[in-house]
Amino acid sequence: MPIKVLVVDDSGFFRRRIAEILDSDSGIEVVGSAENGEQAIAKVRELDPDVVTMDIEMPVMDGITAVRKIMAENPRPILMFSSLTTEGAQATLDALEAGAVDFLPKRFSDMASDEDSARMLLRRRVRSLSRSRARSVSAPGSSAPAREARPNARREEADRVAADARKQAPPVVSTRPKTPLRQMRAVLIGTSTGGPVALQEVLKPLPASFPLPILLVQHMPASFTPAFAERLNAMCNIEVRQAKDGDVLKPGVALLAPGGMQTTLERGSQTQVRISESPLGTIYKPSVDAAFTSAVDALRGQVLAVVLTGMGADGREGARALKAVGAQVWSQDAATCVVYGMPAAVAEAGLSDHVYPLPEIGPALVKGIC
Repeated sequence: MPIKVLVVDDSGFFRRRIAEILDSDSGIEVVGSAENGEQAIAKVRELDPDVVTMDIEMPVMDGITAVRKIMAENPRPILMFSSLTTEGAQATLDALEAGAVDFLPKRFSDMASDEDSARMLLRRRVRSLSRSRARSVSAPGSSAPAREARPNARREEADRVAADARKQAPPVVSTRPKTPLRQMRAVLIGTSTGGPVALQEVLKPLPASFPLPILLVQHMPASFTPAFAERLNAMCNIEVRQAKDGDVLKPGVALLAPGGMQTTLERGSQTQVRISESPLGTIYKPSVDAAFTSAVDALRGQVLAVVLTGMGADGREGARALKAVGAQVWSQDAATCVVYGMPAAVAEAGLSDHVYPLPEIGPALVKGIC
């Protein structure tokens, strides 16, 4: 059966454009549209779409309010369309906290370098989100799925796939003994789709006295990362801020890699952060692989690398390089991922020392390191 999509936007032109792009994929069917949040809620009840695309600013009822109401009543994956401005960043982060699972720029020129690539990205994102789990089927803050039959089936299948992958994948053998957690010099965390909310859950349990520095690599536009760092800092005990070139890693401080650039670590009398332009053709800006790989030399493998929810496989090769020099690698389990892509790539490669549900990762950091 095709993936059913509801398109919500107050612009008739934009609704038609999105519908035309999605309907050009034989595996996707736009089953309806709405021009405000109030209509969207009614159409979700009526049409039971697999994915909803949602604008933020609309008359009658805005997108954030609509997301909150849909996730409370009929949870499902919601993809936001956002402007790449400071105001757009704040609103998009609010939408993600309300329960939306991902976002794309509203201007197609901000999505990709050409129209065809942007169209392909939108279709691929909808396909991926249709398979999303956890937050796509539960209201924010709720541990119980609201639509029992489909969520349970998806979770059971996800757990089965993850378990089979771990059994089949030969564990990667390190060329050095595994570094004990209490001897680590840093925690590196990589994530993408679903990451903003996942990072909040991981970081909140950490005390202000957390003894290690943390580097956060979240796939996110350049205009979003300053607002996201401020938001994390306001809700966490540890200090969180956007990384700057030349920053020194410090205990109890989490540095967020700036969007649109590459963040790596450099060895010296103190481990420093380097921010640089991305080479032409680089897909991920920032790249988890680039950050992880740089820690092989900069921190001599004395690293705990954590891979959270996200689309694709960014982080797998960096985790492989770290594992070879004695680092430990954790990954998020399938059942609690919005998209089980990045953690799956790590687990299927035999790189995960531990696979944790999202709510257990923060407490495990505290127990293992503090």
